[in-house]
Amino acid sequence: MEELRRLLSHDYGLSVSTLPDKGRCLVTTRDFSPGEVILSEEPYVSVPNKSATESRCDWCFTSSNIKRCSSCHVVWYCGSKCQKFDWKLHRLECQLLAQLEKHRITSLTPSIRLMVKLYLRKKLQDEKVIPTTVMDNYSLVKNLVSHISGVGETQLVLYAQMANLVSIILQWPNLNIKDVAENFSKLACNAHTICDSELIPLGTGLYPVISIINHSCYPNSVLVFDGRIATVRAMQQIPKGSEVLISYIETAGSTMTRQKALKEQYFFTCSCPRCIKLGQKDDIEESAILEGYRCKNHTCDGFLLRDPESKGFICQRCGLVRGIEEILKIAIEEKTMSEKASVALSSAHTNEALDMYLMVEKLQVKLCHSGSIKLLRTRETILKILMEMQDWKKALTYCRLTIPIYERVYPNIHPLRGLQCYTCGKLNWFLRYTEEAIKSLTQAVDVLRITHGTTSPFMKDLFGKLEEARAEASYKLSSMDDQ
Repeated sequence: MEELRRLLSHDYGLSVSTLPDKGRCLVTTRDFSPGEVILSEEPYVSVPNKSATESRCDWCFTSSNIKRCSSCHVVWYCGSKCQKFDWKLHRLECQLLAQLEKHRITSLTPSIRLMVKLYLRKKLQDEKVIPTTVMDNYSLVKNLVSHISGVGETQLVLYAQMANLVSIILQWPNLNIKDVAENFSKLACNAHTICDSELIPLGTGLYPVISIINHSCYPNSVLVFDGRIATVRAMQQIPKGSEVLISYIETAGSTMTRQKALKEQYFFTCSCPRCIKLGQKDDIEESAILEGYRCKNHTCDGFLLRDPESKGFICQRCGLVRGIEEILKIAIEEKTMSEKASVALSSAHTNEALDMYLMVEKLQVKLCHSGSIKLLRTRETILKILMEMQDWKKALTYCRLTIPIYERVYPNIHPLRGLQCYTCGKLNWFLRYTEEAIKSLTQAVDVLRITHGTTSPFMKDLFGKLEEARAEASYKLSSMDDQ
């Protein structure tokens, strides 16, 4: 750990500190500007997601031009380069997987593979087949917190079953099942979802140094990925002596929803600037808007709070009371329809799913506040379906509906906000709404150049789209002048 402290201080401008209520954390030893890289790390181990419809390269996570390993028939690679990078570890894993019975292969989840690779990598580093470095060694994994004492009995049984399967795969007589189970608890608290530039999940990786960074619902940094490499970037000016903070969860929900998610998966209660407002007037209003009901008067945008005297909900703007029976009736209908729509979508009945989600939207418009997260998520789903169907005009309508809510629930610099502007810009471009495309793509660039940097293929493509749109607008303007 002392070597890590020296490296982080010398190369990154960071120090490892320990806070009474938060444990280890990373603190800046210099100022960081918006968009500046704070820390980059390759995973100690990583695996792609398991999907019935799409496989990915085990090294770089691409789904293009991949071929299955001819020996184990489990792992995929996009070419000899990635296979060579992964060969020292996969050579051992391949032998083990090739011996597995078919029914064991079906139980081979990404979590199981991640754990098998964790132990194989440790073995190879112990034997000096794979070199160890200050930021790449098993002792960093060993120092991660497992929170095993807070895990419920049902989850403990699951970890034990998973550990037993790892033992069957590895066939190591001295393997401690209890230690493996505890490592599964470490993965649950410390592993990160690897996403592409548009934040679509690709796999899971363990980044022991980045795992030192603590959570905030109002983070000053963001974690993004370039292939398997994880990068933490500053989203705002971070002065020397500040703690580096990222978000572990979706931060768009109410304080109670965020606290519940953090407690269930990470076993702590957040005390960030947003969470300490729990129960205060502003927090109550925010929760009622994000997760509550709309006023009975559809021309009023007031939020509703429970009224004990009338056994209903009263609008805090116009004072109208909405009865609980009416709300329950719509809520039950909405829940039933949402479940049917989800089944239709997962069964690839796209047209049927779209019709159902449109009905869900109508019910939610009657039930929920216009700033509702539930309504937002439904409109996001409709947008995704419409884009898959290449109905660009309707898709743009729905994308525009989501933008005001994104502006409400996310700070000015947030990757999701930038990506939604990017989607809006693309749709405007497809429909030849050049000026609108320029506006949306410019907004996307202003955000994403900070959260994503400027050198990735995704960002270069975004810059290209914006320049193309500007060139077309300029051409149109010059053509009008010539007339």
